Amino acid sequence: MSITAIIPVREGSRRLKNKNIAPFAGTNLLINKINQLKQVDEITDIVVSSDSDLMLAMASSQGVKTHKRAPEFCDEKTKTFGEVVAHICESVPGNDILWATCTAPLVFPKHYREAVALYYKALEQGYDSLVSMEEFKRYLWDDNGPVNYELGIKHVPSQQLPPLYFVTDGILLAPRKKMIEWKYFHGHNPYRYILDKRTSIDIDDGLDLACARAWLDMDESVSQIDPYIVGGATCNCFLLSVADCADTEKEVAA
Repeated sequence: MSITAIIPVREGSRRLKNKNIAPFAGTNLLINKINQLKQVDEITDIVVSSDSDLMLAMASSQGVKTHKRAPEFCDEKTKTFGEVVAHICESVPGNDILWATCTAPLVFPKHYREAVALYYKALEQGYDSLVSMEEFKRYLWDDNGPVNYELGIKHVPSQQLPPLYFVTDGILLAPRKKMIEWKYFHGHNPYRYILDKRTSIDIDDGLDLACARAWLDMDESVSQIDPYIVGGATCNCFLLSVADCADTEKEVAA
């Protein structure tokens, strides 16, 4: 079996100029992703697909393969999204395709390794692809009002809401021929590979980029740390017990 990892990048970016080569982790997003994928032994080939000569030159300098896309496959107008996916998949080798966007910089080699192992098991179980997703529970509205909860006495805490999922675009795995057939990078019955909030970040604008940079060196367990604990001890300079507050109120009243 062979897996080809595709990093799709293009010259234009509407919300964040030169997004795909924005500075990150001592290099840029594109080279950062190439370096991550190089550490995954399960990947046979890495291909950067782009219309940008600069980005293709960067890819070549890192020793990976390149695919030069014609302008009509990058302008988001001439060709449909499905036609672009099929075109790229037709232009690369491999039995399976791993779509690996460089704008998901906190998807690390260990995640790709785990995803590949789960992917092959999922195919045996009847799934047709693997998609990375983030699970969330939030109160949602559309133009008509609440979507997933009720107002008033039937309101429930967010933890009790049914889980919802959004596709992170960090990892998309499927047979290459199927991607061409579907004109899409996953099928109707994908295995959901759940990633946490940190790993799921996808850079779309400057705020996303700032978050990714801030979270880069953050330990995965940080979300479990009590923010009022500093160096293993409670930060008493900012915390007052209920009794302290009560005593303070008495003194002020006096």
